[in-house]
Amino acid sequence: MTKKASFASCSCLPRGSLHSSNFLVFVLLRLVFVLFRLAALWFIILQFPFHIKMACKHAAKFFPVMKTPALPEGSMHGKFALVTGGGTGLGRAMATQLSRLGATVAIAGRRTDVLQKTADDIHLETKGKVVPIQMDVSKPEIVTESVNVVEKEFGRLPNIVINNAAGNFIMASERLSANAVRKVVEIVQLGTVNVTTEIDAALLTARRLASKRAHGCAFLNISTPYARSGGPFVMPSAMSKAAVENLTKTLAAEWAQYGMRFNVIAPGPIPTEGAFGRLSNMTMEETVKLMAKTVPTGRCGEPEEIANLAAYMCSDYASWMNGSIIDFDGGQQFLNHGSSFGDFLHKVPKGEWAKIEEVIRKRTGKLKTK
Repeated sequence: MTKKASFASCSCLPRGSLHSSNFLVFVLLRLVFVLFRLAALWFIILQFPFHIKMACKHAAKFFPVMKTPALPEGSMHGKFALVTGGGTGLGRAMATQLSRLGATVAIAGRRTDVLQKTADDIHLETKGKVVPIQMDVSKPEIVTESVNVVEKEFGRLPNIVINNAAGNFIMASERLSANAVRKVVEIVQLGTVNVTTEIDAALLTARRLASKRAHGCAFLNISTPYARSGGPFVMPSAMSKAAVENLTKTLAAEWAQYGMRFNVIAPGPIPTEGAFGRLSNMTMEETVKLMAKTVPTGRCGEPEEIANLAAYMCSDYASWMNGSIIDFDGGQQFLNHGSSFGDFLHKVPKGEWAKIEEVIRKRTGKLKTK
């Protein structure tokens, strides 16, 4: 008859371990060993935080920045471009590139002093004609007046329109007032509509083009990857940009018959004082460093890079491109699901949001939540 294995005969226990003192020592040693392994694992987790996925820090050396024009000289000769939000940041970069390639350019925005300086700077660099046009895209009646000024100044309507005017800031959604949401929607969503189509029976850019049929027009709308993935802590912008992308695809199908085509660039992190100043309470240098770690290519984009892409998409080289949404983010969305800040900002204590708002308010002077 086979003997039942006794506890004392178990090979995993040292001889005599049933004696209470020896058994206790054994258990304590095993416990220390397990705790050591858990501590080591936790250390590894802390070194590679999963709340915001990090890219290889050395990848940038494989992806150099090219700031020279990608298109041949004179590619935009005879073109007339209207760039909203053209006084600063990405709008300024795109306007400069179009002028450099031979286009006549009107830059639109609310601040006449900024617009005038930018127009002078671009003209000094490119020798092209650049005219500042005061325009608040959120107000359809002002857009109508501004388009009248454009037509009077240039004797024609633009055949390139870049809708780049933007309003955005980071904030916990529960702190947003209805007015804060409305302001972003008016600038981003309705502003794009106001410049592109007819609102409240006002005769605006695209409708006038359609009625005259004098020439076609390439519309380029600036969006963001989180328009499709969702944008934690930038909710008004995310929902507005989603509407802009849908508008783009809708009119691409409907208005091609009028010689108009519509496309989107959805850029990832490209440092500008305006955008990064409203999307982080950190310094510009700190924000750029953080964002670069979230991009597979190991760096943020540069304004000249999106300017090259925009110039191509608005040129006759891309005349068959219609209804396209081009993500331009170095692959960031595939590490962070389209959200640059979302998971990271989940770590912000509730009490810190008031301080963040104060910093951003000082930078913009106009931020209003609750």
